[in-house]
Amino acid sequence: MDTLAELFETHRPRLQAVARRILGAPAEAEDAVQDAWLRASRAGLDGVVNPGGWLTTIVARVALNMLESRKTRREDPIDDVVAEPVSPADPASAAVQDDEIGRALSVVLDELSPSERVAFVLHDLFAVPFGEIAAIIDRTPTTTRKLASRGRQRVQGAGIPDSDAGDRKDAVTAFLAAARGGDFATLLTILDPDVVLTSDAAAVLLGTPENLVGASAVGGVFNGRASAAIVSLVDGLPGAVWNVRGKPRAVLMFSVENGRITGIHAIGEVDSVDIEELPAS
Repeated sequence: MDTLAELFETHRPRLQAVARRILGAPAEAEDAVQDAWLRASRAGLDGVVNPGGWLTTIVARVALNMLESRKTRREDPIDDVVAEPVSPADPASAAVQDDEIGRALSVVLDELSPSERVAFVLHDLFAVPFGEIAAIIDRTPTTTRKLASRGRQRVQGAGIPDSDAGDRKDAVTAFLAAARGGDFATLLTILDPDVVLTSDAAAVLLGTPENLVGASAVGGVFNGRASAAIVSLVDGLPGAVWNVRGKPRAVLMFSVENGRITGIHAIGEVDSVDIEELPAS
């Protein structure tokens, strides 16, 4: 069994990414992750079924508190100037454009309430189910869905491209095809080297590991085993659904960055998410 310190270091990249997206400031994100470690170390792992989800919850709550404190102080954004997009004719230009999109997104997120911001970031960027986010922000799942929707509308209204939308569907489709075909080499190209797999308690009972990190380990779980899975919308995002006798038995939610899968969340409590047929392209 991994020690808490080992688990924390394994999940640190994702925790830092979550904190940075929520807070928008690298220094604050580092503080949030350090605070999360102190809280986790005091609490210990006893009774924790899903360490990755538990740590994400802790860092998200810390970041939410920091946002609320920031709003109380009424701090102004560091830079409210959004540069014009640059045509990505080469990798360097693409990197510049990605940075500008990130700055523009940060400006829009600064206009959201803390709860809206956390709900939108955790769901749309990190594919955390609404039921789990609701516990973090102390709202009902229905209200949490509405808060994330408001955030999404503000981002879309600002004209910021959702580069992950198409990437997520393409990545999920490619992932399932490679898994069905037992194409482990292709799985490794689709999965980020530091991809994280987490599972709720019901998914663990169905045989999914509660916590894995790394493309080889995660790819090995699904290699040759996804023949019954279909691409569907899970809480409004492209995911995978396993149906048994016409009823969903388990689902996967995916976080995707730059076309590669960075996180997979297995859910056995299918009643906690909304599942819809994915519209035809």
